Amino acid sequence: MNSIENLFFLNIDNIFTLFFKLFINLLFLYIIANQIYYKIRKSRNYLFTLYIFNIIIFLVCYTFSSTELSLGFGFGVFAIFSLLRFRTSSLPLKEMTYFFISISLGIINSISSNNLTFIELILINLTIILTTYFLEKIGLKNENSKLILYEKVELLKPQNHTELLNDLRERTGLDIHRFEIGNINFLRDTADIKVYFNHFTENNYETVDNDYN
Repeated sequence: MNSIENLFFLNIDNIFTLFFKLFINLLFLYIIANQIYYKIRKSRNYLFTLYIFNIIIFLVCYTFSSTELSLGFGFGVFAIFSLLRFRTSSLPLKEMTYFFISISLGIINSISSNNLTFIELILINLTIILTTYFLEKIGLKNENSKLILYEKVELLKPQNHTELLNDLRERTGLDIHRFEIGNINFLRDTADIKVYFNHFTENNYETVDNDYN
């Protein structure tokens, strides 16, 4: 009978802890997803997935968290995530990294020990945010790729690569700094070329996403 009564018993402290941690989690996820990812990547394609992944992982981890399960359960979630493959379209590595960050925030904020102070939890979240922002905006250039079907096969010769690079830049309007030549079809005089560039406009972002390998 006591077990049945416990099902309907509301522990105010636990409820407060749950929503407080969820608020902290969503606050920092909003900074990562909307203020860093969206403003730099200029696409809403994966925002829904970032939030859903984070919230579901947070709730699952919080539900099953305990002093015995916390560490092992957290690594178990990462192991499951490592097996996931999104084959509806080729998923860019940068988006996979943001998914990893989203899941990490959910795990950290949900199973954080009671011995961890509020300030320490905030500092951990801030470290993740500042590191991500620094690498995106200051430390590393945001390289993107695009697959192009190219018809001037005479420029594929090594001695003509400078001219090929200039032609690709002029045609695409992209700041291409390197390229990789893939399959060459001599019957149709075409070749698959993967170009790499650092900057793109909001209008061509959707095409870039679909051409990642």
